[in-house]
Amino acid sequence: MKKFSYRFLILSLILIVYSCATFRNFVQPEVATEIPKAEREFRAAWVATVANIDWPSEPGLPVDLQKQEIIAILDTAKALNLNAIVFQIRPHCDAFYASKLEPWSYYLTGEQGKAPDPYYDPLKFWIDESHKRGLELHAWFNPYRAHHPAGGEITEHSIIKQKPSLAKKLKSGFYWLDPANPKTQQHSMDVIMDVVRRYDIDGVHMDDYFYPYPSYHGKKDFPDEESWQAYKKTGGKLFKKDWRRKAVNDFVENLYNNIKAEKKHVKLGISPFGIWRPNFPRSIKGFDQYDKLYADARLWLREGWVDYFTPQLYWPISQIEQSFPVLLGWWHRQNIENRNLWPGLYTSKVQDSSGIDENINQIMITRGIVYNKPGHVHFSMKAFLRNDSLGFNDALRKSVYRQEALIPASPWLDKEPPAKPIDATLNKTNTRVKINWKNQTGQEIFHTVVYTKYGEDWQYRILPGDITSHEITSEIMATKDDQPVTTKLNKVAITCVDRNGNESDPLFVDMY
Repeated sequence: MKKFSYRFLILSLILIVYSCATFRNFVQPEVATEIPKAEREFRAAWVATVANIDWPSEPGLPVDLQKQEIIAILDTAKALNLNAIVFQIRPHCDAFYASKLEPWSYYLTGEQGKAPDPYYDPLKFWIDESHKRGLELHAWFNPYRAHHPAGGEITEHSIIKQKPSLAKKLKSGFYWLDPANPKTQQHSMDVIMDVVRRYDIDGVHMDDYFYPYPSYHGKKDFPDEESWQAYKKTGGKLFKKDWRRKAVNDFVENLYNNIKAEKKHVKLGISPFGIWRPNFPRSIKGFDQYDKLYADARLWLREGWVDYFTPQLYWPISQIEQSFPVLLGWWHRQNIENRNLWPGLYTSKVQDSSGIDENINQIMITRGIVYNKPGHVHFSMKAFLRNDSLGFNDALRKSVYRQEALIPASPWLDKEPPAKPIDATLNKTNTRVKINWKNQTGQEIFHTVVYTKYGEDWQYRILPGDITSHEITSEIMATKDDQPVTTKLNKVAITCVDRNGNESDPLFVDMY
C-alpha cells in the first residue's frame, strides 16, 4: 500500500477506537473460564443466480453438473472457514425451488416454468448440503423485480402475464412490481412466507432493490399513477415520496413480524445501498437511496425490524467521500437496538495484491468497530472460485480466517443455552483418540464444539450438530525454546450450540 493509505488506515483505527467507545454500554464483560471460547464472527458469501452470476454457470446446465457446482461452492466455503451462504432463490418473481406461486427460473433450466429434469429441488439440496458442512443457508429474495432483461423469454407462467396489473414495464427492459399496490405486498409476502414454512432455512435476506434505480427507467418517475390516484381517493394525505417510502417500510415491518410469528429462529437480514443519504455523516457524498429508492434503511435498523443489517460498503478505506470505516462507524452509531451489523464487502473487485490487502484490512476494521459480534458478507462467491493465481484464498486462510468461527447469537430472539452433552467417552487407539457423546433429547443442536488442550494450549473444532463422534490425535508437535517438542492431549471438553448460536456449558470428558 502507498504511504498515504497507511496514514489513512491509522486515522481509521483512531475512528474505530472512538466509535467503539460510544457503544461500550452494549459490551458484556468477559468472564474468565478455563476454556477459551470459540471465535464469533458471521462469515458469509452471496451466491447470486440472476444472470447466472455465481450459480448455475449457465441456464439449462445438466442437473448432475448443477449439483457438482453446488458441492464445489460449499466445499470452498467450508475450506475458507466461512459459516454461511446467502443463496438467491428469487431473482425476479421466479423460483429456484418447488413453488405453486411462481414459475421455475429461466436461469436454472433455460426455460421459465420448466422443472429440472431429472427432477430435484435445488433449494432443499442447497440447505441439506450446507447443513452437512455446518453452514447456515439464508434464502435471498428480490421482493419487487418482475423480470430482468437477461431472464429469457417472458412466458405465460410469468407474473407479467398472470397478474399484469402489478408489473410495470421500465424503459431499460426491466419489469417491476408496484411496491405500493397492496396486491404486490401480499403476493411477495406470500412467496417469502411459503418458503419460511416449508423449508429449513436459517435466514431470509433482501438486498438493495426496492423501488428501481432511476437509470432503469430513463431517470423518469416510476409508473405508479394508478396506485397513487387510488390512494388519494381514499383520503390519503402523504406526499408521493413519503407514500412510497411508507409502502416499503410497512412491508419490511410486516415481514419481520410474520417471520417471527412462524419461526422465531429464522433471521431477517437486509443489505441496503451503503449510503443512507449524502452528508450522513458530513464527509459522505453519493447516491441518495432514501430519495431515489424510497428505502429508509436507517429506520429499519433503528426500529429493530432486522436481525442483521448488511449495508453494501463497496468502497475503499481511503476513498474520502465514500470511506468504508467512516460509513461503517456511522451505521454502527445508528444501531440503537444492537442488532447484528455485518457489512457487505465488494470482494469480486479484488484483482491484485493491493486488493487482497484492502479486503483483509476491511475485515480487520469491521472487527474493530463491531467488536462484540463482528461479521461481513462477500460479494460474491465467484471471487473464491475463479483460478486463484493471486493466492487470495490462501491469504485469507493464513490471516483473518485461520480459525473456524461460530455465528454471533441474537439474544433478542433467544438467549437460553441448550443443555450440555451427556455420556461422553474416549477410546484411544495408538496415537488417535475417538470421542463419543450424546445430545440430550428434545433439543435441536446446530453445532457441536470439541475443545482440546495440548500442554497449555487450547484448540477447537466446530462440527455439524448431528455429529456425535470425533477423532483427534493424542499428541501434537509444538515448539518450545525454538525446539520441537511432543505435547500430549490432557483435556477434552464438548459444548452444544443451538440454532440461535447459544452455547451450552462444557462437558469435560474423563481422560482416565
